[in-house]
Amino acid sequence: MTNAVAADGTAPTLIASAQRALRLLETAARYPKGATAKQLARDTDLALGTAYHLLRTLVHDHYLERRSGHYLIGPAVAGLVRDDGPATGRARLKALLGVLADELSAAVYFTWYRHGEVELVEAAEAPGAPLIDRHCYRAAAHAHAAGKTLLAMMTAEERRAHLARYPMVPFTPYTLRDPACLPLLPRQGPRQAAPITQFQEYALGTAGAAVPIVAGNGIGAISVSLPMAQAHRLAGIAAQLRTRMGDDFAAVAFGI
Repeated sequence: MTNAVAADGTAPTLIASAQRALRLLETAARYPKGATAKQLARDTDLALGTAYHLLRTLVHDHYLERRSGHYLIGPAVAGLVRDDGPATGRARLKALLGVLADELSAAVYFTWYRHGEVELVEAAEAPGAPLIDRHCYRAAAHAHAAGKTLLAMMTAEERRAHLARYPMVPFTPYTLRDPACLPLLPRQGPRQAAPITQFQEYALGTAGAAVPIVAGNGIGAISVSLPMAQAHRLAGIAAQLRTRMGDDFAAVAFGI
């Protein structure tokens, strides 16, 4: 491949650090489960110190993510592609949820409220944390953590309409039955709110927590579920989850 020539006939000025960063990014993309800095430096023929410096920059700008000493493609990479179709967007979201599930050792879900319905979009399980039964997911929004979070952000009219279609029937003896007891969250700027939790309200033997995610007029929730035997981990996991929810995650989640 020959170098391009500028309009005045001179050779272009190449920015070596940019070339190295792109090589690192391309190489990291070949490792779906992530690669160490030493692996990436070796594969790109870079000095380890140079690789670390560039990797820190790529992580800072969300082009890469660092998880347990391994570097993976980050959510900002999604913004480099203008429109590659819903299938690719959904695959990107599933991969991102998979990273979260592995990191948190919990099943992770993305749910949104769209066209007047609570819809589970994608989910990823983790060892020891299988996905919950989703057959009644839409009708049970008042019982699981993601649905409670979406109901909490709906307008009063939207909430009344949803509960008219899907009454608050019990799924377990612990299911919340009173609409007045549903939590409420501000539709704008809800990220600082405490995560919403449920303990055996949707299915016996499971607990869950969710945090809101908002993009424009779109509202969604990222939630986790765990067996009740691991319920003591829920508060810590929910706190970690809240720190991860930013505009970059929303761009991937709502961009499908």
